[in-house]
Amino acid sequence: MTISEPAVSFDPLVYRQDFPILQREVHPGRPLVYFDNAATTQRPRQVIQTIVEMYEKHYANVHRGIHTLADETTELYEEARRRVCRFINARSEEEIIFTSGATASINLVARAWGDANIRPGDEILVTEMEHHSNLVPWFQLAERRGATVRFIPINDQGELVLDNLDTLLTERTKIVAVTVVSNVLGTINPVESIIRAAHSVGAKVLVDGAQSVPHLVTDVQKMDADFLAFSGHKMLGPSGIGVLYGKREILEAMPPFMGGGSMIREVRLDGFVPGDLPYRFEAGTPPIVGAIGLAAAIDYLERIGLERIAVHENQLTVKLHAALAEMPRVRVFGPAPDKKGGIVSFVVDGIHAHDVAQLLDSVGVAVRAGHHCAMPLHKRLGVVATARASFYFYNTLNEIDQLVEGLERAQRIFKKRSERR
Repeated sequence: MTISEPAVSFDPLVYRQDFPILQREVHPGRPLVYFDNAATTQRPRQVIQTIVEMYEKHYANVHRGIHTLADETTELYEEARRRVCRFINARSEEEIIFTSGATASINLVARAWGDANIRPGDEILVTEMEHHSNLVPWFQLAERRGATVRFIPINDQGELVLDNLDTLLTERTKIVAVTVVSNVLGTINPVESIIRAAHSVGAKVLVDGAQSVPHLVTDVQKMDADFLAFSGHKMLGPSGIGVLYGKREILEAMPPFMGGGSMIREVRLDGFVPGDLPYRFEAGTPPIVGAIGLAAAIDYLERIGLERIAVHENQLTVKLHAALAEMPRVRVFGPAPDKKGGIVSFVVDGIHAHDVAQLLDSVGVAVRAGHHCAMPLHKRLGVVATARASFYFYNTLNEIDQLVEGLERAQRIFKKRSERR
């Protein structure tokens, strides 16, 4: 998948006014330039107001109360499920499970589906570019069940090497876990072709959509994913809310992962009968306000249009790539801008990524620094840490200039320090 269409009359300033936090200064005279969107996004007033209104006017527990507040809250909560269902084009809202985040969604699959289906000698296939949340649960599953984790490698351009995919996929492969967009490289992976190949050997596929669902149109039926995991906080929603999509026939065959209230049909002294989908996987009080806030975030994103968002982010990526290419002693990781999302990770020779981030913060620019929960990938890249700028639709081209000016200032500061030694 590539992004190359020209933007049509997209003005991020129209939307920035909806974000109170983007109006603040982080240091005297330094307005906030927020380039840490791959970690979490900011929230517009519309989402904040939805959350406040829930607590002020509607809040109660869902599903079993026989009073007005419970009825109102239950309807809003289930409407949020329907909104998510339409947003990713699932067949039924019964395929939408609310969790605490993408990490919880992946762990749910590794526990509920994995423990029931993985046998000694089976294989789990992941990629070298996965976030720890899409690695560690599979390592744990392999250890519990006597399975083996294998890897799809990447090339020096930060793209998956799929030439040998047919040899990696065998009758022992039971599940493939792959991200749509790398949270470090920004690489947009050809997940549909990977899914087709995996299905040809009978393997299931879990897609990590944490970095794609907020930015790219997602159609789970077209993709044919068996599972899709993503988080609300990376797409304008509250923290603590995530989604697991699963094909209905697969979910129905999965045993519940957590036990408690809400997930049962009947409890007796000699056992219990699990409830119907999706509630059998939502034990206890669910993230009620989080789900309703996520629905408000989806409404906001759909009013803008994900196609327009992707194109604008690509313009930002192109501009930063071009600027960094002109800077001495700067290395950018990942493919060309037309093959990636709005994520640019880089190193400045002679300056640790943490120092880069700290100096950028001093001029109001917020970026991420470290291994971004992707240690194996950074080892493959040959670096301990990178600085990462990641974009959303409310970022502007002028903010790219501020980032570049901040990097030039950092280089000047470290040059003077080295000259004094």
